[in-house]
Amino acid sequence: MQENSNLSVLVIDPNPGMRSNLQNMLNASGINKVEYAVNAGTAIRQLTRRAYDIVLCEYDLGSGEGQDGQQLLEDLRHHRLISPWSIFIMLTSEAVYGKVIGAAELAPTDYVLKPFTAETLGARIARALERRAPFLPTYQLIAQTNLREAIRSAAAAEIAHPRHALDFARLRAELHVNLGEHGEAEEIYRKVLAWKPLGWAGLGLARAQFALGQVDDARETLQVLVAAKPRLMAAYDLLARCHEAAGNHAQAQKILEEAVSVSPHMVRRLRKLGEIALEAGDAAAAEKSFKQVVSKARYSEFRDPEDHVRLVKALVKRGDVLGAAGVVRELERSMKASPELDACVAVAHAAVHDAAGNRAGVLADLQAAVGAVRNSNGLSTGLKLGLVRACLDHRFDKGAQDVMMAVVNDQGSGVSAQDALNLFLDAGRRDLVDGVQQQIKAQAQILLGVADEKRNMGDVRGAVQTLLEALHMAPSNLQVVIAVAGGVLRQINELGWDHPLGELCLAQLEKIRAIDAQHPRLAPLEAEYAAMRRKYGITG
Repeated sequence: MQENSNLSVLVIDPNPGMRSNLQNMLNASGINKVEYAVNAGTAIRQLTRRAYDIVLCEYDLGSGEGQDGQQLLEDLRHHRLISPWSIFIMLTSEAVYGKVIGAAELAPTDYVLKPFTAETLGARIARALERRAPFLPTYQLIAQTNLREAIRSAAAAEIAHPRHALDFARLRAELHVNLGEHGEAEEIYRKVLAWKPLGWAGLGLARAQFALGQVDDARETLQVLVAAKPRLMAAYDLLARCHEAAGNHAQAQKILEEAVSVSPHMVRRLRKLGEIALEAGDAAAAEKSFKQVVSKARYSEFRDPEDHVRLVKALVKRGDVLGAAGVVRELERSMKASPELDACVAVAHAAVHDAAGNRAGVLADLQAAVGAVRNSNGLSTGLKLGLVRACLDHRFDKGAQDVMMAVVNDQGSGVSAQDALNLFLDAGRRDLVDGVQQQIKAQAQILLGVADEKRNMGDVRGAVQTLLEALHMAPSNLQVVIAVAGGVLRQINELGWDHPLGELCLAQLEKIRAIDAQHPRLAPLEAEYAAMRRKYGITG
């Protein structure tokens, strides 16, 4: 009881009588720090301001008006508003299997069916707290972003708490993934699987294989996993990604449709299904999925105006121009507060005008969209690339180049300079490639100068970060590659060995050798790299 007095709880329930009952039940367990939220929006605002030890959430939050508990939990997980060590308990009388499996997929700590007693709730909370206790020291290190020490802590706890050994092994693997060390994670997952065929370990192995570029191996792992554990929903998502990576959009669509038939309420999976269906040429399936996304996300605090744009494109593909125009009007009415609204409306209007054969309208909308993209930071890479293609289709070359350079400049876009050039080539616009290459080279040179300034001021980390931006811009530029290798070695020498940076440096040395094996800087850089490994006792 005394220990419980320090616990903080957020109760999310629209029913005042149920909130009062839960207050009494929690008080009976010695928990007095209780706050309330009457709906998902209120809960998100409170969780943005502070963390809670326990969240008790009613599944049926809105009776059709607002998000339900599953949709809220999906947002909380995706936007990391609750920590891995928060206890999230779903309270519900809901008996529909699809909803239950969907909620379970999001990994609530527990799932309690009504009616329940104070003793039942207290026992569930006590069990969750008991299970969490051995993990708290490691979780605290994670909260401090000290992931290396967290890995060591988890390894020690794996021995000290054999009952939770598998959970600590899983945590270690996830931490390696967070550090980009997918090979180390793969090794842990394989060891677990050699002992027991656990679904999470099979999924983790497939994720590691996919991240390491072993897409065929990942697909084989997932096919076996889905056959053995057909309710492991995340396996379907990754399997679809494997087929998508191989260019097999029809098979990816089929996999996601199978997943949606089992767990039909996950907004992000429905969105992905719509995108894949559109790529596969199935506009009817895309329209169906995007309509569900727009409907289910209607009350989310994280509504995405791009969902309306995607629906517009599906409707246009089906020839329903009037329906598409109606979606644009609904977007303008319902999402006035979104900073991405102007860009999304312009892109959607351009698609409608294009379908209607209004060339002047298309060009005006594309110009507006390009201008809006410059002023918005929250738009997806997919929308921007779609805008580039639309500009190319209508010979709005400057707009296409401006947006593409914005995408390449964004390290988080996942689009390299070569990807950008390939897009222009695929569009049959070889005439634009030279100009884009010159822009990329010029910007990379500017970044090299900025990195030099940071290094001269003693900011070695900042210098390396800027060098990595230049590498993203021009990954095959020999001058950039040499500068990155040298900058990384300088940081390691001054600040200590960093495994991902060490691997990055080795990759650049190999790249230099492939471009010019006789380059005079190669041998000194290789010698310096070997010296750093010896200095910090790095073996293997």
